[in-house]
Amino acid sequence: MNYHFDELTNRRGTGCVKWDDTPYDDVIPLWVADMDFKAAPAILDAVRKRAEHGVFGYTLVGDDYYDAVISWFQRRHQWTIRREEILYTTGVVPAMSVAVKALTMPGENVLILSPDYNCFFSSIRNNGCQVLESVLRWNRSSNRFEVDFDDFEQKCAAEKTTLFLLCNPHNPTGRVWTPAELQRMNDICLRHNVKVVSDEIHCELIMPGHRFQPFAAVSEACRQNSVTLNSPSKSFNIAGLQIANIICTRPDWRRRMDRAININEVCDVGPFGPVALVAAYNESEDWLDQLNAYLWENFLVLCDFIAKNIPSWRICPLEGTYLPWVDITATGMTAQQYADHVFSSTHVWVNPGTMYGPQSGEGYIRLNIACPRSRLLEALQRIANLSAAR
Repeated sequence: MNYHFDELTNRRGTGCVKWDDTPYDDVIPLWVADMDFKAAPAILDAVRKRAEHGVFGYTLVGDDYYDAVISWFQRRHQWTIRREEILYTTGVVPAMSVAVKALTMPGENVLILSPDYNCFFSSIRNNGCQVLESVLRWNRSSNRFEVDFDDFEQKCAAEKTTLFLLCNPHNPTGRVWTPAELQRMNDICLRHNVKVVSDEIHCELIMPGHRFQPFAAVSEACRQNSVTLNSPSKSFNIAGLQIANIICTRPDWRRRMDRAININEVCDVGPFGPVALVAAYNESEDWLDQLNAYLWENFLVLCDFIAKNIPSWRICPLEGTYLPWVDITATGMTAQQYADHVFSSTHVWVNPGTMYGPQSGEGYIRLNIACPRSRLLEALQRIANLSAAR
């Protein structure tokens, strides 16, 4: 079956954060990480069938849910998960806060690779911990961002560092970490008694030539020293259905996280999230494969357009996610100035890189290319016209 990602769906007037939180009627939002594509048909059918029942009480998560998660990760990523290792909750960000609360004490350091997903900063601070940044470095020869492992080890060795919060694949730089990189991260963490929490929400959004590696499946040592957070929300565009999983092999850590789930009051999910997950993992793999092919073509179109029309931009290679990281230092403007200028002048909404690290994200913007290609090209043409007018 062929799916039609070129279809233009009007999301205005639906209470949509991406489209409705703006004063402009003609805005093109290339910012927040949700897609402008309808969910896979099997998901729509499952949600429709559940809605037709007409009663939406408290939800029991059944065997089919756990079976779908276990089967998906075994089939797709050769990662064996046991049912008792799975804790469900409402989203990956709540799961992140649960993990930080359960595995740290207030005042301790939580290490991140900066620039990093903006909710990492707030989740760490909201739980009374300190953000410790190891800044990724740009490697000209490999043409990608890499971990500065000397700095990473120094930060792990700091007395107050007890947790490493990893984004795998990495948002916003688009890196898909290799097994060797992940093993090295864990080796360093183990030397300094640092636990690992791996946010793998973008794990299915992988571009050609790259392969996603679950952190916990790298080695038994990684499995024993980590907690994984994942969800079908990004990959299948169902973030609003509020479902995610915490996966952990260690019973002592699971008990602490289960307690934190209840303390944070994120223990109950709605009736639609579980059925959507089952339909995604059991019936929508072909949709996902076609989606990734479409996203890759969008990235190639982006690169070609930029090379011809906005030469001041430098696009970083996209290995995973649908969120290209763009160097705009040649414009002579700060990230915030440039994002504001583009928004006010063209009504194209992009994210300033400083959202992801006040220092490490300076000079960058982040784009969301998960939209019909005609919409992406319209947005780029507006920005190109603005650049030509300067």
